[in-house]
Amino acid sequence: MVQSLAKPITFEEFIAWYPKTSGRYELHDGIIVKMAKPTGKHSNVTGFLMEELILTIISMGKRGIWTIPRESIVKSSNDKSGYEPDIVVIDQNTITAEPRWESSSIIENAESVKLIVEVVSTNWRDDYFKKRADYEEMGIPEYWIVDYGALGGRNFLGKPKQPTLSLHQLIEGEYQVSKFRGNDAIISPTFTDFQRTAQQVFQAGQ
Repeated sequence: MVQSLAKPITFEEFIAWYPKTSGRYELHDGIIVKMAKPTGKHSNVTGFLMEELILTIISMGKRGIWTIPRESIVKSSNDKSGYEPDIVVIDQNTITAEPRWESSSIIENAESVKLIVEVVSTNWRDDYFKKRADYEEMGIPEYWIVDYGALGGRNFLGKPKQPTLSLHQLIEGEYQVSKFRGNDAIISPTFTDFQRTAQQVFQAGQ
């Protein structure tokens, strides 16, 4: 990731500035950040998970109710950050209450979101620290960090480091973390029909 501007700006200024034709950007504590183009492995993992989540949504009878938009921006509660997750599952029953969804694909309310997934790249600290804290503060009910390349710190991945899917579930306002590795079956409190192991997810990036 490369910082585009150094002067702190508001979320409103960020949205007004956002280019309409090229590039992908996020706002991190008032600083505009240009996101690096994802690698093929990153795209494969993201695509695999998206397909599996869609199949799970259908299996659970939520087709047309829970959907995955092509792109969207999640605004933090402190008005200083805005993120474009790798995957976000939204609830069509509540997204209509979002004031800027129709015009700008902006999500401001945790009630609109069923799940956010971030697939880890070299900027792993953003996923494990910054975004985790902001999603928790917003009240996002479930957040997955998919570290297929074991890029994160040893305090997250163990020693020796190994690929890990960290599932954060919001309980009484705080994230409780379950970690899945190897042949562990991924158990989601929201996507109860999800039937893949951690290794099956990680293999998409090999």
